[in-house]
Amino acid sequence: MSNNIHVILSGGVGSRLWPLSRKSNPKQYLNLFKEGSLFGMTVLRNRELCNKVMVVGNCDNYQLSKEVLDSQGVEYIDIVEATPRNTAAAIAFAAFAAAPDDILVVTPSDHVIVGEDDYASAIQTGIAKAKEGYIITFGIKPTRPETGYGYIEYEGDKVLSFREKPNHDTAEDFIERGNFLWNSGMFCFRADTFLSELQQFEPKVYATALAAWQHQKEGRLDEGFSKKIPSISVDYAVMERSKKIRVVATQFQWSDLGSFESLYDYLRSTGYPVDENGNMIIGSDMYTAFVGLKNTIVVYTDDALLFVQKEKSQDVKKVYNTLEKHQSKLID
Repeated sequence: MSNNIHVILSGGVGSRLWPLSRKSNPKQYLNLFKEGSLFGMTVLRNRELCNKVMVVGNCDNYQLSKEVLDSQGVEYIDIVEATPRNTAAAIAFAAFAAAPDDILVVTPSDHVIVGEDDYASAIQTGIAKAKEGYIITFGIKPTRPETGYGYIEYEGDKVLSFREKPNHDTAEDFIERGNFLWNSGMFCFRADTFLSELQQFEPKVYATALAAWQHQKEGRLDEGFSKKIPSISVDYAVMERSKKIRVVATQFQWSDLGSFESLYDYLRSTGYPVDENGNMIIGSDMYTAFVGLKNTIVVYTDDALLFVQKEKSQDVKKVYNTLEKHQSKLID
């Protein structure tokens, strides 16, 4: 009998949420919410939908995953990447660790989802289609002309095209046309179906990932073999090329919390305080006054202070990249 396996991808750093998110404590492990961390919330929402759990992380964060899963009493299969090789390889490792007919429900570990019943319905629909041999992607009904997400053009459950992150005018056009969804980065498929498609479209990724997996020791991947794997996203490797793709248009509310703007919107929706001009403080109880500022976010940590205009939140990554270029300890 096949298993439904929740595969959690937890390798991201969350550079747009610096200085909260660091290499040693990425955004998915930050306890910013009443419910705990995004990682913990991801585990909980899938417990009744899947009977096994796999975590694909890296040598910097696998202990953080362990702390959360142990606290929830969850047994899991731990796959630790020696070096990041993008999502195509990460998902391949999970498929190699599964039985051929197991259904993999692949999710990031750093998303907020509201609407448990709608979420469960979408996943169950995806599992049913995956059992028929399809590769399922989950699309989110857009609520605004977002330029930070990829889009899926669809008709029924058929994918007509995948679109890269658009400019604002193009995103507005997508919304007006009404047959576009945000690409959530969540997938569902049989393990053997995915591996067959990966081998067809990216044989080098398949072969080098398999070699790395064959030399793993208790889920720890060898660095030398891992470095030979091309770094390619699953979207490019399989999703945009396979003829077996189907989409589930979901009804739940979703955010990848990929910027302080999206974090601000989510926190505000939960009653987090802002002043009369929409200014917000994160990370401190210190009295802070804003004069002549609107929609400004102030982020406190022990060693850094960030002031960002809500609408410019995507540019925080530039600060992170500059610090990384100078090998600053502020990102560790």
